[in-house]
Amino acid sequence: MDDAPRVQVPAETSNGNGEVEGSSRPVNGSQPPQEEDSLPDAPNPEPTTPAKNPPLKFLECVSLSPSPLNRRAAPAPMVYPLPSQPGLTSFSFLTSPIVEIVVGQGDNETVLTAHQNLLHDSPFLSELVSNFEASGPRRIHLPNENVEAFGCFLQFQYTRDYSISSTGSPGPDAGAGESANCLLRHAWVYTLAEKLSLPALKNLAHSKIHQVNSTPRGELFYARYVYTTTPADDVTLRKPIARFWASRSHILRHEVEDDFKKLCIEVPEFGFDVLTLVLDKTEKNNQGNGEAGAKGSARKRMRGGS
Repeated sequence: MDDAPRVQVPAETSNGNGEVEGSSRPVNGSQPPQEEDSLPDAPNPEPTTPAKNPPLKFLECVSLSPSPLNRRAAPAPMVYPLPSQPGLTSFSFLTSPIVEIVVGQGDNETVLTAHQNLLHDSPFLSELVSNFEASGPRRIHLPNENVEAFGCFLQFQYTRDYSISSTGSPGPDAGAGESANCLLRHAWVYTLAEKLSLPALKNLAHSKIHQVNSTPRGELFYARYVYTTTPADDVTLRKPIARFWASRSHILRHEVEDDFKKLCIEVPEFGFDVLTLVLDKTEKNNQGNGEAGAKGSARKRMRGGS
């Protein structure tokens, strides 16, 4: 006898045609009469029209699932709330003063504007705003910042999302392809978010990086930018890059061998991280095969050929 637990369900009645009312299951033989104290059948609900899909919430940002060709695992979807300034409710920040932000220099100098309260999310920008004189101009100069990245930051502050343009200024190598430019632009936003101490924007840029299917050349230019602009203890971007090249460099380097060699020489941290992962994997495989690593004089004998 099956000892599995039983789940009590409401009693069903036969309609005399070999079926149970409210169900498509056939009746197996004669059914015992219902007990007098059994509960009456629940009334049929009123017919209703199918519910429409609820509209997407304004602040709900869901990351797209990467395609099978994507070489990076996408982070989990995240929700980015509105800026949480004290006393800031709904869109009341729209009543705050307008601030001029001069980004870039020379031919790339661009004047952007934003509501002052939205800048307080960043400690860096908040300190600059606090230095405004009551009767003076409300202007911030950021000559060393990237105009496109800062524009994405402002777009995120207003909409909790941002988009990049593939028709803007090209990246370091226009021949690297559109995917390289996409990777670089999201990396620009990531590094800016780190400087502005905005973890929500940093996480969003990271998730968008994982949605880009790139080329070997594009990956190299992305790696160069990350390794030359992020701190040495960064693991969010550096570690996936090193892991990607450690697992595929034996194949992809043939497509970009000269550029790969140049990057390893000019950015030794990149080459060291990749080599470390390759050696760790080799050592692990040798231990799994029961091979003991050579020690001390054994290494000397191996080098001497004896």
